[in-house]
Amino acid sequence: MRQAGRSLPEYREIRGVGSILDAIADPELSAEITMQPVRRYGVDAAILYSDIVVPAAAVGFGVDVAPGVGPVVERPFASAADLQRLRPLEPDVDTAHVLETVRILVRELSVPLIGFAGAPFTVASYLIEGRPSRTYTRTKAMMHGDPSLWHALMERLAEMAIASLRSQIALGAAALQLFDSWAGALAPPDYERFVLPHSRRVFEGVADLGVPRIHFGVGTGELLGLMAAAGADVVGVDWRVPLDVARTRVPPGTALQGNLDPALCFAPWEVTEAAVRDVLRRNAGNPGHIFNLGHGVMPETDPGVLERIVELVHREGRCDGTISPEVAAS
Repeated sequence: MRQAGRSLPEYREIRGVGSILDAIADPELSAEITMQPVRRYGVDAAILYSDIVVPAAAVGFGVDVAPGVGPVVERPFASAADLQRLRPLEPDVDTAHVLETVRILVRELSVPLIGFAGAPFTVASYLIEGRPSRTYTRTKAMMHGDPSLWHALMERLAEMAIASLRSQIALGAAALQLFDSWAGALAPPDYERFVLPHSRRVFEGVADLGVPRIHFGVGTGELLGLMAAAGADVVGVDWRVPLDVARTRVPPGTALQGNLDPALCFAPWEVTEAAVRDVLRRNAGNPGHIFNLGHGVMPETDPGVLERIVELVHREGRCDGTISPEVAAS
């Protein structure tokens, strides 16, 4: 579960205040934060504690992650001159702290580690807007108004993502996830023209490594087929599209990840339990399902609820895509 640690008291005790980038710069701290949800919840894999803007920050673009706000850029990307501020990423030098975290985790974890990177579109949106946006006005204006500059930016970000992912896999990460958190802001034709080629480039750039590739975005119900076409083995689904419907939108053999509404973790347990069973039931008969929330864990979530969800999924789910008779009848 992405951001599962945020709700844990042990996370708040050691995380401290300030930018997440400060915590990420400390490999021992980052490794501990990564392992906390595994210990508490018994999940089947760990996802690296990091942030999608780490590569851009590491090459000196001038981006930070402000508490309660998100990525904030000192001088947003606005012209061809800004391309010079995005030199190629050298992971062994620029993100050595992240790689040390991966080394620690591969050594210490009893479950697989999922590495990740930000997809070119979502990272570009932060660099162009200068902070989180609801409308992505500047991003879309550049896409349509200066497509040459747009594609040049996306190409650089794609290569940075490839370099970051390859370095994580080389050290033992067992799978990778490409986060295109805000791709749902785009209509399918715009995604296909302006985003798909670059996400595909990322997946092609790691295809030879032979690890599962996961592709996730929020509000991407109309983009699921295109996201699979980028080269993903697994497509993440948020809570807005039922899994059985999502499966009709991706090619046969594509695994799905998701998709419990994170807000249902605050409902009475009988409501949450029924929703978990419904997610499992909607995938019945189809192998290739990673149960997850449809987005990140909210900080106020009761850890006890997440523990019960994991226990329920482990008890009722089946690796072959079947479910227990109890779930089937519910």
